[in-house]
Amino acid sequence: ITGLACAMASGRRVFESLDQPGGICSSYYVRPGDGRRLPQPPDDDEVYRFELGGGHWIHSGDPVVLHLINSLAPLKQYRRIASIYFSKHDHYVPYPIQNHLAHLGKDLAARALAEMMSAPRGHPPTMADWLEQSFGKTLTELFFAPFHELYTAGLWTRIGPQDAYKSPVDVSAAIRGAFETTAPAGYNTTFAYPRHGLNHLIQRMQEQCQIGYGKHVTHIDTRRKEISFADGVVVGFRSLISTVPLNQIMTMTGLPVDDEPDPWTSVLVLNIGAQRGERCPNDHWLYIPDSGCGFHRVGFYSNVDVSFLPRSARQDSSKVGIYVERAYPGGNRPDDSEIHDYSQAVVKKLQEWQYIGDTEVVDATWIDVAYTWSWPGSHWKAKALRVLGEHDIHQVGRYGRWGASQSIAESMRDGLMVGGAARLL
Repeated sequence: ITGLACAMASGRRVFESLDQPGGICSSYYVRPGDGRRLPQPPDDDEVYRFELGGGHWIHSGDPVVLHLINSLAPLKQYRRIASIYFSKHDHYVPYPIQNHLAHLGKDLAARALAEMMSAPRGHPPTMADWLEQSFGKTLTELFFAPFHELYTAGLWTRIGPQDAYKSPVDVSAAIRGAFETTAPAGYNTTFAYPRHGLNHLIQRMQEQCQIGYGKHVTHIDTRRKEISFADGVVVGFRSLISTVPLNQIMTMTGLPVDDEPDPWTSVLVLNIGAQRGERCPNDHWLYIPDSGCGFHRVGFYSNVDVSFLPRSARQDSSKVGIYVERAYPGGNRPDDSEIHDYSQAVVKKLQEWQYIGDTEVVDATWIDVAYTWSWPGSHWKAKALRVLGEHDIHQVGRYGRWGASQSIAESMRDGLMVGGAARLL
């Protein structure tokens, strides 16, 4: 979506490697019992709506950008409902866990609160160190350690602290939460979503852009300033704006950086359409530290909005649309057989929890660069961005600049800003 925003603001031609716009911010549709992906809903609307990388909700962002998004694709507003689910004990705790200690029992809550109040000061080098320093040993062992082991595909003990805003530390809120109900906290307590799906926003944006689809880049010659595509076409450039993930464009250019590249994690998302189970929660998503299958989050599209369901199921919510996320070390994609076995294990687990009954759709999507991380003390990102800039290649967006998690609105803002500047060059 950053690239589309940049194209809108700059008027420049865009080259997209895929056959459709939007990247991971794309919706698609599947009829019950039919595994084919449809780019648009059929006239009868008897389809599940899914997204390539799981639910993408619009939170935070500049008011002007949000107004622009709403003018392109009218938005609906939602208040987040999210929990941690300890499956081994069949116990739910509202998110974020540190603000709802009363749900953990008096003894555990007292111990966790004491550790948070006496947390040492300092600058912890790793995410694991930061989590324990911030939340104490009790909460780390109970939730943060097992969850982040899954969420980062085992990197959490070696990478630097990141995304602190996702786990806000507020001791006063923790104290209140040990005795009473507290207000929602975190970066996405409210969020929005286009009334007619994320694809509606993408379509409205691409109508204002010049886009060449199926243009997979194989090499960028920084000396000749030429881009080579897999179809044999070579295009020259004076300056290049790129949303390609930073690690990938460094490979395309072959430019040297004397630092170890920072790591990333890939994510396998299972999109599932099924009969709604008797114990299916009403949460929008759950954080799960002990799934037993390797996944760390389960989201419920249709709990956010029934429009994700086939039209005939929207009145009684007899069905449910779900996304299930599992992280892998960067680029380590499982083969088709492994994905099949994993999919069966996930369906069985969700049925054991009585979240779902019979399935109608089970569709796997793979996001190669899903989350970007940094080694402690790493200068790789800064050096890579600098050497690219010296060759008139300017990175933009969450993955292009190897940044922390970024909302759709923030990504759109970055694209509009850089695109507007490019128009003036």
